[in-house]
Amino acid sequence: MSKEKGDNYWRDKLSPEEFQVCREAGTERPFSGEYWDLFEDGSYRCRCCGEVLFESESKFDAGCGWPSFDAEARQGVVEERVDNTLGMQRTEIVCANCGCHLGHVFPDGPTETGLRYCVNSLSVKFDPDQGEET
Repeated sequence: MSKEKGDNYWRDKLSPEEFQVCREAGTERPFSGEYWDLFEDGSYRCRCCGEVLFESESKFDAGCGWPSFDAEARQGVVEERVDNTLGMQRTEIVCANCGCHLGHVFPDGPTETGLRYCVNSLSVKFDPDQGEET
């Protein structure tokens, strides 16, 4: 899939809520997404293109109300961008394959990576099959 797909393409593929988060960089309310408290084995794929972005082994409860991970599934599947909205500087994370807005990454994670990838449930789909496909 291409990052150049237009709004009409994505509106046909996504619900209005998914479109607002994935394509317009929205944020779902904390503790409202379907995956914030899911801790089963599997992979988290981009809701737009299906790319494996995070694995369950890297998921932890950050207490923030969004799915949180300490590492991406493979280096380079998540792209970082500067986000200066809301009067602060943050680091936005998007799917490197299709540009889907995922959330933000913060340098306050509790594991050895020191990272907390804070992800909207609407941006990903959980695949209960263990690990990513080879």
